[in-house]
Amino acid sequence: MQQIQFQKIILIGAGNLATNLGMALFKAGHTINQVYSRTKESAETLAEKLHAQPTTDIGKLASNADIYIVALKDNVIASLLPALTKGREDRLFVHTAGSMPADIFKPYVKQYGVLYPMQTFSKTRLVSFEHIPCFIEANTPHTLQTIQQLASSLSDKVIELPSEKRKLLHLAAVFACNFSNLCYHLADKVLATENIPFDVMLPLIDETAQKVHDMPPAMAQTGPAIRYDRNVIDKHIDMLANMASINPNTSSSTHQLASLADFYQIASNLIHQLSTT
Repeated sequence: MQQIQFQKIILIGAGNLATNLGMALFKAGHTINQVYSRTKESAETLAEKLHAQPTTDIGKLASNADIYIVALKDNVIASLLPALTKGREDRLFVHTAGSMPADIFKPYVKQYGVLYPMQTFSKTRLVSFEHIPCFIEANTPHTLQTIQQLASSLSDKVIELPSEKRKLLHLAAVFACNFSNLCYHLADKVLATENIPFDVMLPLIDETAQKVHDMPPAMAQTGPAIRYDRNVIDKHIDMLANMASINPNTSSSTHQLASLADFYQIASNLIHQLSTT
């Protein structure tokens, strides 16, 4: 990883990604001058860790930073850009979103780009950036070089990727991460009906994830759906239907278990179809 220090970084955001990215930048030797968040507690909590100044007032952000890193929710970025960039039109702005185009900055600033670290982040679990693939984009070759240097100080996997391809990457990440975690959540709910602890699933989850390091996901697939064992599949669907009818009251959890039977059938059909193509 390259060693480069930016003397003035301003971090816009204090959520899951901003917290992990901020800590990675700080660890890499960069100076983060300010942390902005709309909530005082979030700004102060992260700023304290980064030895930075917290603020909830966009108007109090310095106008002479080397780089402004915008790590906010997609639906918030567009609404804040006019205020964020006012008086900073010649500064470098970078966002960290997977599905947001780089040129969202185009009406406001001369230098802009993207630094998208493809990983799942939580405030309470800091991750190492060393092997996280960071996908970058910029509006000029010079700006791209600057973002490349910044990203390379954090990760040894820096890849230039245009907005359209990055959106596809983000879509794939939703399947690989968010939907797989949904399945863990659903497994936890099924186990909870008989007070079985979720941690009995961890060796299975770990081995499933490890297998795709060594073989394509299609080859790693096992279970009743890929061999289309209707006997087992139908029993599982009946079990889920019975779980939904345990409580005669139509609670939200009952509705979730009922829909889980439908999800099981759809997923099983899809696994079988993909195995035959």
